[in-house]
Amino acid sequence: MALVEIRNLTKIYPPAESLLGGKPGSAVRAVDDVSLDIHAGETLGLVGESGSGKSTLGRLILRLIEPSSGNVRFDGHDLLAANRADLRALRGQMQVIFQDPFASLDPRFRVEDIVAEPLIIHRKSNTEGTGIRARVVELLRAVGLDESALRRYPHEFSGGQRQRIGIARALALRPKFIVADEPVSALDVSVGAQIVNLLAQLQREFGLTYLFISHSMPVVRYLSTRIAVMHRGKLVELGDADQITTRPQHPYTRSLLEATPELTA
Repeated sequence: MALVEIRNLTKIYPPAESLLGGKPGSAVRAVDDVSLDIHAGETLGLVGESGSGKSTLGRLILRLIEPSSGNVRFDGHDLLAANRADLRALRGQMQVIFQDPFASLDPRFRVEDIVAEPLIIHRKSNTEGTGIRARVVELLRAVGLDESALRRYPHEFSGGQRQRIGIARALALRPKFIVADEPVSALDVSVGAQIVNLLAQLQREFGLTYLFISHSMPVVRYLSTRIAVMHRGKLVELGDADQITTRPQHPYTRSLLEATPELTA
C-alpha cells in the first residue's frame, strides 16, 4: 500500500540574472514530471549524480519547498492542498535526516534541547522536565548514545555521533516516513556503514518507511527494497533493488553501477 503518492511533480527555477548585466540564463527544471509511489514499510533508494534533482525531490515531498506543478499525497492526505494547521499536524509523521550532521544542529543548543525541540513544538509531552527528559534519554539510547550526551553541545561530538543525534531528533515524534537526504556522504566509510546499519535496525524496531537519497549505488543497493534512478531532473528507472542492480535497462543506471564498487565496509 502506498504511503506516499507522487504524481507529475515538477520544480522549475526561473532564469538567474547575470551578474555582469548580460542576458539571464535558462530556467532550470530541477525536478521534471516525476511520478512514483513509496510503500509503507519499504526503503525506496533514490540515486543519481550531484545535481540530478534528488534532494529537491525529497524536499518537495515534505513540502519544504513548493512545487511548480504536480501533486503529493501522504497517507491519503493531499499535502499541497493542506492548510497551515493541517500541514503542521502532518509534519509530525514526516521527518528528515540531513546530509551535514553539523550544520543541521543548532550549535547554541545542548543535545537535550535539540532532541526535545520537536516534542515541545508539537506538545507531545509535558514541558515540566521529567516527561521530556525521559523521552530524550530513550531516543538517545535507541541511536547508541547515553545520558552523558544530554548536557553537551554538538561540537563536542564526532561526525557520526552528531548524525546519531540528528536521527534521534527525527524519531522524536514517532514518524511514519523519513527522508534520509545523503545521511552518510559527509562521514568516513566505516562510520557511514555504522549509520546505515543503525537506520536498518531502527526501521525494523519502529516500522519506518524511508526515502533514502544517495549518489552512491552501493549504499543504496545495501539498504533499499526498491531503487529509483534520477538523471537531469527526470526519473529514468524504477524497480526492485535486485532488478536495478543486476539487469538495469537505462544506460545511465549502467554507468552508475560501473562507476561504483561494492560496499565493503
